[in-house]
Amino acid sequence: MSDTSVDSQAIDSSKRTWLITSACAGAVGAGAVAVPFVSSLSPSVRAKAAGAAVQADISRLKPGEKMTVEWRGKPVWIIKRTPEQIAELPKLDSKLADPKSERHPDEYTPPYAMNEHRSIKPEIMVVVGICTHLGCSPSDKFTTGPQPSLPDDWEGGFLCPCHGSTFDMAGRVYKNKPAPDNLPVPPHMYLSDDLILIGDDKKA
Repeated sequence: MSDTSVDSQAIDSSKRTWLITSACAGAVGAGAVAVPFVSSLSPSVRAKAAGAAVQADISRLKPGEKMTVEWRGKPVWIIKRTPEQIAELPKLDSKLADPKSERHPDEYTPPYAMNEHRSIKPEIMVVVGICTHLGCSPSDKFTTGPQPSLPDDWEGGFLCPCHGSTFDMAGRVYKNKPAPDNLPVPPHMYLSDDLILIGDDKKA
């Protein structure tokens, strides 16, 4: 083998060693950059898992409409009720299992929602959209009148398709249904007329 060939192999070997070393250093550098970035995200992830409060902007919510936000991994429904829906609520008491929300109030209904409409403001309903029977998510049935799986005098509300539990437009469960309690009202408060903080009610 010629000296030129040996020198060439030596250069190639040195170059390969330099490339490997550089690549490793680059990987370590990238790792060093990545760790603080991931760490900076961790508190937010942990806070959300622990149930950190979330804000909901309801400025574009129109009467009869619903929006959903996530809190503690659960869907929270915010509904702007129509004047007709609000007026109908007191008329339904005799058909409901717990019209005054007296069962487990600490767990399902905070003090400021212990009223006919179960809310701070009569027109704005805020509830966790999970059936208190087996944890299914009820469907919107806002249209009044006869329809499948609902009574002929239906006044709007929610139907759990799993086992037939029905709830009115305040999240109150009807009598003789599998669900044992009304839909939960999460802790919440208004930061402004159009901004709701869900998960915190220190000032409510």
